[in-house]
Amino acid sequence: MTLFILTETSAGYALLKASSRKILKRKDSTEEAFSEQDTCNLLKLKQFQKFDKSQTATNESTAIIEGKVSPLLASLLDTLKSEKAASLAVADPKLGNAINKIPSLKIEVISDSSTADVYRAIRTHLSSLIPGLFPSDVSTMTLGLAHSLSRHKLKFSPDKVDIMIVQAIGLLDDLDKELNTYAMRVKEWYGWHFPEMSRIINDNLAYARVVINMGMRSNAVNADLTTILPEEIEAAVKAAAEVSMGTEITEEDLTNIKLLAEQVVEFTEFRQNLSNYLSARMTAIAPNLTMLVGELVGARLIAHAGSLMNLAKSPASTIQILGAEKALFRALKTKHDTPKYGLIFHASLIGQATGRNKGKIARMLATKAAIGLRVDAFAEGQGADVAEEERLALAVESRAKIERRLRVLEGKPLLPKGVAVGPNGKLGSTPGKWEVKEARKYNPDADGLAGDEPAASVAKKPREKKRRRDGDDDVERTEGSKERNLEEEEEDEEMQDAEPVTPKVSSKSKLEANGTDSKKKSKKEAAEADERQYGAQAKELGISVKKYKKRLDQGKIKLDADGNPVVVSKKASRKSKRERSDAEGSEQEKSRKKKKENSEEKEKSKKRKEKGLSAA
Repeated sequence: MTLFILTETSAGYALLKASSRKILKRKDSTEEAFSEQDTCNLLKLKQFQKFDKSQTATNESTAIIEGKVSPLLASLLDTLKSEKAASLAVADPKLGNAINKIPSLKIEVISDSSTADVYRAIRTHLSSLIPGLFPSDVSTMTLGLAHSLSRHKLKFSPDKVDIMIVQAIGLLDDLDKELNTYAMRVKEWYGWHFPEMSRIINDNLAYARVVINMGMRSNAVNADLTTILPEEIEAAVKAAAEVSMGTEITEEDLTNIKLLAEQVVEFTEFRQNLSNYLSARMTAIAPNLTMLVGELVGARLIAHAGSLMNLAKSPASTIQILGAEKALFRALKTKHDTPKYGLIFHASLIGQATGRNKGKIARMLATKAAIGLRVDAFAEGQGADVAEEERLALAVESRAKIERRLRVLEGKPLLPKGVAVGPNGKLGSTPGKWEVKEARKYNPDADGLAGDEPAASVAKKPREKKRRRDGDDDVERTEGSKERNLEEEEEDEEMQDAEPVTPKVSSKSKLEANGTDSKKKSKKEAAEADERQYGAQAKELGISVKKYKKRLDQGKIKLDADGNPVVVSKKASRKSKRERSDAEGSEQEKSRKKKKENSEEKEKSKKRKEKGLSAA
C-alpha cells in the first residue's frame, strides 16, 4: 500500500511519497530515525502546488484552519484518483475528515498521532525535500504569512464589535461617576456665592449652563436664561438672586468655577453621544438581547461574560445570576438561599414585578434571553437562512409572553395583542419630552402657630345611632339634641295604642347572641375574681391587677412569710432561672441515663435468649 503525505507550507502545498508505510511505526529516537539523509531517502516529492500571491496563501491557510478543502487543494488531490490502495497522511484531523467526504477520492486518510514525528522531520528538512526552496526564503514567507493571517483574523473576528461594546459600557460607567463628582463640586463651590440656586434647579446640566451664562449673581437681572430654563424657574432664580445670602467672590474664583462647569457640560454631551453609539451597536450586534433586557443591561452582561460568544454559550441559569457570583458562593458556603438575579435585575420587566414574582420573571427572562442570544451569535453564520426581521420577531414574541405571564402573576387583566407596556408597567405611550422642573419649595404653612393665631376648630363627628331592645319593640334612638328626644317621646306615646310588632329572630342568631353573652359574663367574672384575690396586693405595689398577675407567674414578684408581695431583683430572677434550668437539665440527664440502661438491659436479655436458643 502506497503512503502519500500532504504538507502545507507558506510557499504552497507539497505532496510527498513515502518509500514504505512502516515509516509511521518507527519507535527509535527522532534524531536518529529522521536525519537529513534518512529523510531524503524515505520521502520523495511527488508534486508541489505553489501559491501565486500572498492573498492566496492567506485564504488557503484560513481554509485549512477552518478544516475546509479549497479548490486549489482539491485540484492537487485529484492527482491521487488513479492510485489504487493508497493512503494519505494529514496533520489536521478536521482537514482529514473534510478530505474523507470528497466522493471522487477513494483513499484512506490517516490523521492520528502516529504522523507527528514524520511531520516534525519534514518541517526540519523542508528545504532539502523541495528543490529550489532555500531556508531564508522559507522564513521570510512564513513571517509574511503570519502577519497577513493575523490581520485577516482581526478584520473578520466575530468578537471585534463585542470589544467596542465592552469598552463603551465601561467608559459610560466611569463617566457617570466623574460627572456626579464634578457636578457636586460645581454646586458646592458656586453655592458659597449663590446658595439658593441649588434648591431651585435640580438638574446638573442646567445648573452648569446657568453658571456659565450668568456668572455673578448680580448679573441675573440682565442674563437671558430662556434657552436653558422655563419661564417660572427663570423668574424664581432672578428673584432669589436679589435677596441671596451668599458671600462675594472675585473674578478669578468665577473663572475657575466656569471652567469646571464647562467640563460638566462637555462630559454630559459626550456621555449622550456615547449612549447613542452604544445603543446603535447593541441593536446591530444583539437585537434580541436588546429587545428583551435593554441596551445597558445587555451591554453589561456582554462585558461581564467577556464576549457575545461566551454569553451565548452560557446556560439560562448562569445568565440569571451573572454579576452576583459573590452572593452565590457566600450562600453556598453558609448553606443559605442562593440569589435569584444578578445584573438582569435592572431589566424593565423585572422592575415591573413585585415581591416574589421578581424571581419567577427573572428566571423566565433569562431563559428567553439565552435563546435570543444564541440566535444573535450563531444565526449570522447560517447565511440567508434566518432573516433579520425573523430574528427580531423572536424577541418581540418572547417579550409579549413574559409581559402576559407577568400580568397573570400580578392579577391584572390581560391586554389585547398589539398593546405595548411601558417600563413602569403602564400602558405604553411614547414618553413625553424631558423638561427642567422646579425643585420643591419650603412650605411655610406647615410651621407651628406663632401664638397669636386662634387654633383651628376641629369638626365634630356625628354620633352614631345606638339601638336598644325594650322587650318586644325595637326602637332606634339617637343621642343628639333635646328637641329630637322630645319628638321621639311624642311619637312613642302615639304608638302605644297600636299593637306591638315582634321581629322574627332566627335560632342561629339567638345561639350566637347567647354564646357571646356567656363569653362576656365569664370574662367579667374572671376579672372580678382576680380583683378580689390580687387587688389589695397590686394596689400596694402601685400596679394594675393584670400586670401583678403576669409578674407573679413570671417569678418577678414573691410573697414573704406574712403574705406581703416583694419585688424580686433582676439578679435574683436570673439566678432562679439558672437554678430551674440546671434542675431541669439534671432531670433530663437522669431520664436519658435510665433510658440508656433500660435499652442495654433489653439488648443483653435478647443476646441471652439467642444464646439459649442456639445451645438448644
